[in-house]
Amino acid sequence: MKRLLIANRGEIAVRIIRACRERGISTVAVYSDADRDAPHVALADLAFCLGPGPATESYLRTDKILELARAHDADAVHPGYGFLSENAGFADACAAAGIVFVGPPGAVIRALGDKIGAKRTMAAAGVPVVPGYNGDNQDDAVLRDEAEKIGTPLLIKASAGGGGRGMRRVDDLSDFLPQLSEARREALAAFGDGRVLLERYVQKPRHVEFQLFGDTHGNVVHLFERECSIQRRHQKIIEESPAPGLTPELRQKMADAAVLAGKTVGYVGAGTVEFLVEGDAFYFLEVNTRLQVEHPVTETITGTDLVGWQLTVAEGGTLPLTQSEIFSRGHAIEARVYAEDPATGFLPSLGVLRRWQEPSGPGVRVDSGYTQGMEVPPYYDPMLAKVIGAGSDRLAALTRLDQALAGFTVLGVQTNIEYLRALLADEAFVAGQLHTGFLTERFNGWKPAQEIPEVVLQALAALLPQPLLPTLRRQGGRRGARGVDSDSPLSPSSQDWEERRGEEGIGWHATDGWRIGV
Repeated sequence: MKRLLIANRGEIAVRIIRACRERGISTVAVYSDADRDAPHVALADLAFCLGPGPATESYLRTDKILELARAHDADAVHPGYGFLSENAGFADACAAAGIVFVGPPGAVIRALGDKIGAKRTMAAAGVPVVPGYNGDNQDDAVLRDEAEKIGTPLLIKASAGGGGRGMRRVDDLSDFLPQLSEARREALAAFGDGRVLLERYVQKPRHVEFQLFGDTHGNVVHLFERECSIQRRHQKIIEESPAPGLTPELRQKMADAAVLAGKTVGYVGAGTVEFLVEGDAFYFLEVNTRLQVEHPVTETITGTDLVGWQLTVAEGGTLPLTQSEIFSRGHAIEARVYAEDPATGFLPSLGVLRRWQEPSGPGVRVDSGYTQGMEVPPYYDPMLAKVIGAGSDRLAALTRLDQALAGFTVLGVQTNIEYLRALLADEAFVAGQLHTGFLTERFNGWKPAQEIPEVVLQALAALLPQPLLPTLRRQGGRRGARGVDSDSPLSPSSQDWEERRGEEGIGWHATDGWRIGV
């Protein structure tokens, strides 16, 4: 492989460029009008504009992307995640053009993207699945009868769905048909496929996924699990590994099931097998046929370069390590920093990044696609960066991540940093008592800490640019939420923290989180 086109943007595009540089592979970046000043554009060897800001007019233009790949002699295309990463038609088009698609073949993407078909395949192979109905007959009467057999609560899920779209929970069978109609309508609009499946609703499950990797020589391995239970509106915001409280026996059973799932479909490249965990039982959920946003967590605990592995497999090579050579060491936790305002229902926050200073230090990693002075556009996912904290154990990793977030300076847009820090300090989270309804149960109605007093804002008005004042009004002090009197194990007053003082360079920089800028 001599030249690779990256059909994506932001931090994942930057991550891929860096992996290519280590291998001497030339890179071609693509960008929209909204991303002209993005870091991935400057870092790539070549860069070309795809069109206007909206993704449908730029990053989803398969014809333009393939045209650029051919015109500039790209051997391969890396889709990153999101956009075209799980588009079987795009993978097929790359293959037809003689260009390597860095990911599974289109046939595998297509088979696993159909949740009905995927569940049947896994059940036949002996992988545990959630009890329910995944038949071809989609008549209302048949689905209603099956719902009665399953009982309530149950889930109606779009066969081609994801991200919670086309999904409805039914607690009373008298609501089943109206909910079915809504789920179908949403699924058809989002995915062009109105088929649904039914599942028993698993009460307070954990969401645990296993990193899978396969090559074209029949080798399939796992690189351990990631806990992904902390979700808001079906979107993950915190991921970590190892999963807290997972017994060695259960971990091994799930790992074996993940590898079996990969071997059953002849999996090639990076993928993730997702499970719901209920006590000592686990059930297959789906396979994500791409690299995941949270892949740095796995890289941190295993000492691997998963993007590098993807390139090796795409070139026809064997996996760099066998299963017996893959080990997990320490603990890592990732938090997704979004340009959104928790005080207004997490609405996206747009604007220019007037101040941008990323944290650094031992055990801290930041993956981002923004720099100071850039504008956060309205067209894409509002994630600004991923911050990863690592340590010898979970408490050390939590402390590192919290300190890193405290030192992450972002002015010009609202962010969820205060929300993330409050979550990390929550006693149930620290204790590892996690489930997919955690945020609804413990953080429903959460509001930021007290705003900065108006008298202080007036004093600052003469010193700071006017565009920064709305942001500062929301950057209230965190004393009390994170002060020295906190009972959190992350607090410098706690016994756990005192016992760990001095280990791995752990320290406490401040008792409140707001600062004008450093």
